[in-house]
Order: sequence, then C-alpha cells, then structure tokens
Amino acid sequence: MKLSKSEKSRLKTKYGKWAIVTGASSGIGQELAELLAEAGLNLVINARRESELEKKAARLETTYQVQVKIITADMSTTDGVQKLINDTQELEVGLLVVSAGFGTSGSFLQADIEQEINMLQVNCEALLALTHHYAKLFAQNKRGGIILMSSLVGFQGVPFAANYAATKAYVQSLAEALHIELKPYGVDVLAAAPGPVKSGFESRANMKMDMSLTPDQVGVPILKALGRQGTVLPGFLTKFLVYSLRTVPRWGKVRIMKLVMGGMTKHQRN
Repeated sequence: MKLSKSEKSRLKTKYGKWAIVTGASSGIGQELAELLAEAGLNLVINARRESELEKKAARLETTYQVQVKIITADMSTTDGVQKLINDTQELEVGLLVVSAGFGTSGSFLQADIEQEINMLQVNCEALLALTHHYAKLFAQNKRGGIILMSSLVGFQGVPFAANYAATKAYVQSLAEALHIELKPYGVDVLAAAPGPVKSGFESRANMKMDMSLTPDQVGVPILKALGRQGTVLPGFLTKFLVYSLRTVPRWGKVRIMKLVMGGMTKHQRN
C-alpha cells in the first residue's frame, strides 16, 4: 500500500521536520520509517543493531533525499531511553513513533521472569518515558503527533500470553486517555492496534501463526488515521477479528483468546 500525494503532504506539513521511530530495524517500525521518509520527513531511527540501521539509513537517504540520524540504544534500559532523548534535543521533532517492543508466550508458570520484566521495561516503561518527554515538547510547540503500538490482544486478557497482552492493554489505555488529554494542545495521539503481523515478532514470541498480516498492510492505515481518530485497527484481518467478537462479553473473549493462543503455542507443550 502507498500513501497518496495529499497524505504525504499532510504528514510533512503537520508533523515535520523530524520523526523519531523506535524499533525501526524490522517489522512495523521499519515500514513506518519507510513511509515517513517517502513523505519527506527527516528521520531518527532507533534499534539495537547498528549495522542494520546503517544499511537502512543509507538506502532511505539515497531513495528519498531525506536526512536520517541513527541512534543505537537499548530501550529496555534507562540509559538507552535517555540517550535517545539527549541525542535529539537539537532537532525539530514533530512526530514520535514508539514501535520498539517484543512479546512472549506460553505458560505463565514456566515463564522466565527476567525476560517478562524486560518486556515490561521495553513495552511500557520506555514507552511511558518517551511519550512523557515528547508530549511535553509537542504541547509547548502546540503541534505534534505520537503513535503508540497497541495490539488486538490489548482488549482482553489472553491466556498463554498473559503478560504480553497486559503490556498492550497498558499501551491502549494510555493512548486512549492521552488522545483526549493532549488534543487541546495540538498534539495527536494514536493507538495502533493490529492483529497478528508476520514480522519476526512471532519467532521471538515463540508463536506459530496460521493467519497474519504483513507490515506493508498496516503501515498506510496507521499513518492515515493519525490526527483523525484515537485508535486504528489496521488491516482487514484485524477488523474482522475485532468486529466478529464485538457482541461477545469480555469473559467470553478471554476464553476465545485462550483457544486462539493455545493453538499458536501448542508446539511449546508437545
């Protein structure tokens, strides 16, 4: 999917000159960075793998004639978050995309607690710190945008991915509130809540997905929704899954998600 000429112009006018994208080395983060560069925004791209970022920066600069700044930092650490903040102080940042994150799955009783805490640090703590810092900056400037990556699993408890789903429920709730709270300051906040996306996420989360979206199916709907709505369900599969469960009570959704996630993690119990 591609952005229209008018949509590119809207994004650049409303959120330029610089956009920050965390988790930009793969998946949805990489796709959003590509689309924003195509729209003419200069980029700050963040991830842990410097070599990957260098390749992507060189290609984006050559292809779209934009500036790309690399910040290699681990968003699970306070130092990493502060490095990103410090290294962007001199830039005219108008858009923050918090895409860094990962998931876990399987039995809660058998989970590696250090990994689960690390996931909280990336998915929630770093996201909170970055959102707070740039929201204050954007509010002062009376313009800006923030995209937070929620998920379909953030709307109810999910057995066999209990902690991961809980981190996304946090993101969804935070984004919904800030969408209202920051609007009087000219700051747009969007919760992007896709269904399963095939992006390398499933291998790290140790899941097997029978149905999934691709990053290029969700990137354009996310950017088109920014500034127009508070939550976006990008991709047909996401909408189908959400709307098919709309009339099911929350306790029923939890049990359905147990069956779904149980199927995705069945190989862990064999």
